[in-house]
Amino acid sequence: MNDRWSHGDLVARREELGLQPGAVAERTPNVGVWLETPVFIVEDTPEQLVSYIAPGARLRFPEGSWPTPGGRHPWSDRGGAWSGHGCLMVQRPEDHYAVWHFWDGPNRDFVCWYLNLQTAFVRSPDGYATQDLELDILVFPDVSHIVKDDELLDDRVAEGRYSAELVAWIRDYGEQLTDRLQSDGPWWDRSWVQWTPPLQWVNPQLPPV
Repeated sequence: MNDRWSHGDLVARREELGLQPGAVAERTPNVGVWLETPVFIVEDTPEQLVSYIAPGARLRFPEGSWPTPGGRHPWSDRGGAWSGHGCLMVQRPEDHYAVWHFWDGPNRDFVCWYLNLQTAFVRSPDGYATQDLELDILVFPDVSHIVKDDELLDDRVAEGRYSAELVAWIRDYGEQLTDRLQSDGPWWDRSWVQWTPPLQWVNPQLPPV
């Protein structure tokens, strides 16, 4: 397996149910990959992995008996492609969150960062896997912030997607991040706000299964 990818490589970002933070002893069953997204590699170093979901990226939803009311990934009704200006994601190895960057409008104005709680990424030959942990912290350019989707965590336990132990861990981890934000302000590299993708980075697709 290649240890590092190069700038411009197209790889698969996979959401894999069952991946857990190493600190959580009780594990939910590893039920598999339920979302695959093509992402471009912007930077891959020992310090961080920076990847980009481009406008028009085709989303793939593998079949399975998923623990949701409709048995499908929650994004499966979004038309099958990423819309908007794309999303830049910065994650350090071993961190259980990534810093997502969002832009909007005709001038591609920066809107906010998402501290997207997700498990530390796991590499494979053609991409990497993570599990979304539902909780998000939205941080705006003026550094005000809000915590999003805490109320959904108990629903995830009821569905069988998360264990009660995992939800307790997620809430504690989110509280640590918000405490750090309140005391130190943004600690991540804010220069990525000025980043712009190459013009040809649009409408990527994964290879056929």
